Amino acid sequence: MPKPSEDFLLWNDFRNGEEYALAEIYSRYADSLYSYGKKFTSNSEIVKDTIQDLFFNLIRTRSKLGTTDNVYFYLLRSYRRALSRNLKKTENTKVFQLNTDLPAMQLRYHLEEELLQKESLDNRERIILRSLQQLSPKQREIIYYRFTCDFDYEQICELMKLKYDSARKMVFRAIKILREHLENDKQLILLVLNFQ
Repeated sequence: MPKPSEDFLLWNDFRNGEEYALAEIYSRYADSLYSYGKKFTSNSEIVKDTIQDLFFNLIRTRSKLGTTDNVYFYLLRSYRRALSRNLKKTENTKVFQLNTDLPAMQLRYHLEEELLQKESLDNRERIILRSLQQLSPKQREIIYYRFTCDFDYEQICELMKLKYDSARKMVFRAIKILREHLENDKQLILLVLNFQ
């Protein structure tokens, strides 16, 4: 992820109509938004259409946009709301998480995907896979935001509609579960938390 000062300058250039800034923002974040959307639905068309709508609305309203020093968080927050609206319009999206507007995140870490695709797993790999599968969808989501996206607790609370203390407790409990299942192997825990 770019440094916040880079994001601040890039976002201001975008707001001021600099064409390079739009292209730069899109190239940096469109793939990540697509991957994020696919964690909630397998419908690629809705995911792609929502990204297009998001960027169209950004262009349309750029002169009214506020400042930010974290473009990815800004985009992810807006994308999450737009995706939620689009998924509610489809008939096949009926199960929603408590306190959120999106269906449960079917989050799989890159490490988990790799392990599932292997035909045979060694003992450490089996332990890692079992530990990841012990996390609830909300725990997976909060771990994703905290360690993959590197969002702070205030940002996580805004995205997941949680109170600050609840978010911290949820991260703590998820890490506790990972520690228990990883038999207190600190190297394995770090490997799992740095799954991208």
